[in-house]
Amino acid sequence: MPAHHRFHEDWTPEKMRLKAARVGPNTEAFVEVIMRKRKHPEQGYRTCMGVLRLAKTFGTDRLEHACARAAKLNAYSFTSLNSILKNGLDRQRRAPATDGPAITQSNIRGAGYFH
Repeated sequence: MPAHHRFHEDWTPEKMRLKAARVGPNTEAFVEVIMRKRKHPEQGYRTCMGVLRLAKTFGTDRLEHACARAAKLNAYSFTSLNSILKNGLDRQRRAPATDGPAITQSNIRGAGYFH
């Protein structure tokens, strides 16, 4: 193995999962999904290390909340997680989805008009 690749030698999926578990259960699940989505878990190591490095910048609590939000959005990438943290979306509550009409006005005809 080339010298600049040897430091990857001691990385294993289990070690990545344990490092993420120290941050919290949402981060652990996020890292597991990243490695599961790749053909080989080793292909997700750099992404996982980037995710764990975000804890140094934003703190473990914010990273944990951001991982939970990203999981709800099914956004399993470093870019999505970083965007959530930079924009402070981890601190905001998600608005619940509404099943009602998007707009309620008297001038909207609706489905009954066309029958």
